Amino acid sequence: MTRGREPPAITVTSVEELVERVLKGEARAIGRAMRLVDDGAPDGYEALKALWPHTGKAWVLGVTGNPGAGKSTLCDGLVAAYRARGHRVGVVAVDPSSPYTGGAILGDRIRMQRHATDPGVFIRSLATRGHLGGLTRSARDVVRVLDAAGHDVVIVETVGVGQDELEITHTAHSTLVVMAPGMGDEVQAIKAGLLECADVFAVNKADREGADSAVRDLELMISLGNESIRALSKTRGHATHAVADGFVPALVPARSSATAGPLPERWTPSITKCVASRGEGIAELVVAIDRHRAWVEGTETGRARRRSRLAEQLRESLREALIAAAVHDLGAGIDDAVLAIEARAVDPYTATERLVAAFRAR
Repeated sequence: MTRGREPPAITVTSVEELVERVLKGEARAIGRAMRLVDDGAPDGYEALKALWPHTGKAWVLGVTGNPGAGKSTLCDGLVAAYRARGHRVGVVAVDPSSPYTGGAILGDRIRMQRHATDPGVFIRSLATRGHLGGLTRSARDVVRVLDAAGHDVVIVETVGVGQDELEITHTAHSTLVVMAPGMGDEVQAIKAGLLECADVFAVNKADREGADSAVRDLELMISLGNESIRALSKTRGHATHAVADGFVPALVPARSSATAGPLPERWTPSITKCVASRGEGIAELVVAIDRHRAWVEGTETGRARRRSRLAEQLRESLREALIAAAVHDLGAGIDDAVLAIEARAVDPYTATERLVAAFRAR
């Protein structure tokens, strides 16, 4: 459930009670858990540990692309399509925040107001708070709260990104890259970052001049990427998707239970034209996402990619924990090193080596 504002505050006596209410799908408890997680509160961390056994059921769809491509309007259409299927949908919409106050306009939530009274939809807006990569530090954990609360699909809309701000690939099972004609995307199509992160492309605002050209540019670059991988005898593409990615023909026909055979071990992004503001092409886009989900769940390559994503998430958590522990334990030693570097008494590389050695010796 979502409202145009935060759910009213609730009173809970323990983390266990909060977790129990989240698992029941209570909107106010979900909102409270998300707030604790986003604030980095100790109770939020304990709640995440208790919720973990109940996660892993939701399909996480990342929606990214350049600013102005129509991501929020497209997400609104996707929510409607999944609700028509009877799915419970969670949305995590990331907005850029002010570098001065940390606040955000939360415009993504404004564009999805038609779902505000739908009890099967929960929309949470997050401010980047200066975090790079298109997401926030808490986005992945907020997704896990929605997963544990019983949402079948969780859509994560990133802030408008450039070519290599692709943190969403470490969070989402499927990554949808939204492009639009007439916005320089013809140039973006030849840049590796966005091309390599996409599982599905949506050329939005397809009623504009240049939409067919944008599709052709994408098809060309995908084809060139395939040829390069074959020439180098590599089995993977989409470098940002880690060690298990690959390619299959883009136009895979719909599979029925009667004709279903083994899925190919390689994946090529499909391309769908749509006009999100009018709901055109949304159904075809959902089918393309379904095909990618079938590939991830039905092939060893797809399953290996999910494992590699979990490994990357663990490494990120470990890096954050180690940095926090080092900063806490070294304390004044870091300040002393800064003064020594400023006085040119030591170089920053030697100072770093000494700090690492001191931390290891503890």
